[in-house]
Amino acid sequence: MVCRVSITVAPAPQAAPSASAPPRRRTRVLALPEARWALVSLVAFLLALPLDLGGASAWTYGPLYAVAYAAGGWEPALEGLRALREKTLDVDLLMIVAALGAAAIGQVLDGALLIVIFATSGALEALATARTADSVRGLLDLAPTTATRVRDGNEETVPTADLAVGDLVLVRPGERIGADGTVVEGAGEVDQATITGESLPVLKRPGDDVFAGTLNGTGALRVRVGRDPADSVIARIVTLVEEASRTKAPTQLFIEKIEQRYSVGVVVATLAVFGIPLAFGADLTDALLRAMTFMIVASPCAVVLATMPPLLSAIANAGRHGVLVKSAVAMERLGEIDTAALDKTGTLTEGTPEVTAVHPLAGSGVDEDALLALAAAAEHPSEHPLARAIVAAARARGLRIAPAEDFTAAPGRGVTAVVDGRTVHVGRADSPEGAETTVRVTRDGILLGTLALTDRLRTDAAPATAALTALTGTAPTLLTGDHAAAAARVAEATGITDVRAGLLPEDKVEAVRERERAGRKVLFVGDGVNDAPALAAAHAGVAMGGAGSDLALETADAVVVRDELTAVPAVVRLSRRARRLVVQNLAVAGVFITALVLWDLIGHLPLPLGVAGHEGSTVLVGLNGLRLLRESAWRSE
Repeated sequence: MVCRVSITVAPAPQAAPSASAPPRRRTRVLALPEARWALVSLVAFLLALPLDLGGASAWTYGPLYAVAYAAGGWEPALEGLRALREKTLDVDLLMIVAALGAAAIGQVLDGALLIVIFATSGALEALATARTADSVRGLLDLAPTTATRVRDGNEETVPTADLAVGDLVLVRPGERIGADGTVVEGAGEVDQATITGESLPVLKRPGDDVFAGTLNGTGALRVRVGRDPADSVIARIVTLVEEASRTKAPTQLFIEKIEQRYSVGVVVATLAVFGIPLAFGADLTDALLRAMTFMIVASPCAVVLATMPPLLSAIANAGRHGVLVKSAVAMERLGEIDTAALDKTGTLTEGTPEVTAVHPLAGSGVDEDALLALAAAAEHPSEHPLARAIVAAARARGLRIAPAEDFTAAPGRGVTAVVDGRTVHVGRADSPEGAETTVRVTRDGILLGTLALTDRLRTDAAPATAALTALTGTAPTLLTGDHAAAAARVAEATGITDVRAGLLPEDKVEAVRERERAGRKVLFVGDGVNDAPALAAAHAGVAMGGAGSDLALETADAVVVRDELTAVPAVVRLSRRARRLVVQNLAVAGVFITALVLWDLIGHLPLPLGVAGHEGSTVLVGLNGLRLLRESAWRSE
């Protein structure tokens, strides 16, 4: 017997939305009718249980059990009847019949427990579906709803859906770009991490391509629309997420087939257990009692608990260590992976630049500290990521940052300020394909030296990739939208040999699917909106939660809240142990159910003994699964 169980764990609350992160729209749990009915059923059951076990009058707990039956059972009963009308049987209706049958022979508690389990499962499944829809709607918020179109020198605000190929669009500083296109006038630094995953804003000049949904930080741009808004990169990401999510259905299809066979088999067997003895002159009450006993001992409670406690215990243990695994199915999938693919920016790296080298020019009259202090003084008023990194590096060395006057910033050209009475200019050198970002520092027009900045590698990146290699038997693949030189630097530091750089979201998806077609089960680890399609397409997806986008967090099967990359191989090991316990528990549950059913069919199984065996096997497999709550289960190699 297989039951449909989906337990969703919501990611940790994120920071308040900013201009670069659209507000989240999340479905509240109690907004779902399935959740409200399941809650009523559960509360009624929990109120009735101590009264029943305490020997109170049936008039005190009977109405509460009735509420539990009605609240949790009416919807699956209705769905089961609809299925019957379509000439099919499902396990929902079978469990309702088993629950009513248990109540008919006095086992009201057993029947109520079945009802509560199924009602809770259905509510959580509905919540998971709603949250997936929320995440896709949240992605659509990245693209602005309006744009400023320029025609014959006049500006007009129009819906982005009305833009056509060839239209000219004005994008002011701080605005999101409304359509994919090409810059025809102006210069500005555009934050396009949502599409390419690049950690730093990219300077855009005439002739450069830009993407819908990316954020223009500085400078006004005039963009010629090159693609219909419905076919933009951001729109294609939505389509890819939806399509990849639908490809995860084969397991559900298999379960539905099992449900049909099990339901038909149990119904036929129960009718036979009841009807055959009657045909040979058995007493009606005895035949009914035997049939109801059969229905109880053949019920799926032990099988449900055989599967769920190990997986839910693993989820709870992972949660204590900063990894939120969203469902039991997700936990099971994590243990099945046999190869890994990793994003670079925000995954193997921290997604923030740091100063890695200071190079004063020979004969400039300044040393490393003086050069860094001068650059930090000029950059101090700026909010640019490179400026913050330079100031942070100066402070880390304990350098004095002099006050700056007459500060100005030019998009793509850097900053200029008067420091100690002399004009200092700090600007990026032209090295777009390099592994480092080079910054030039001049004073009164004379070059003093350069600073090198790179995206900071996570301290646990190399150990994590080594652990994944040991688990899967093959080194991970690096999939990134960044430049090849930057990707090669990270790959060399982490021991990765298979590197694919300059990828758009659809390229990452194709790389994942290429491995899936080769028979591999891929684990993808990423953090950005551009990673969401690959997270959905992979057999299992893990998002880094520190700076992860809303869509990546919603699409992934698990979220690493503390941004500890070594937690990824740890949760894979935990999942594999949980799957081993599931197999053990299923074997135990199967032995008990088979033995009790055969005893009822061949001999005479007393009802109390049947209930004791049924509940005993349930408790046994439940306790076995709870072993994964121990601290040692997380640390186990």
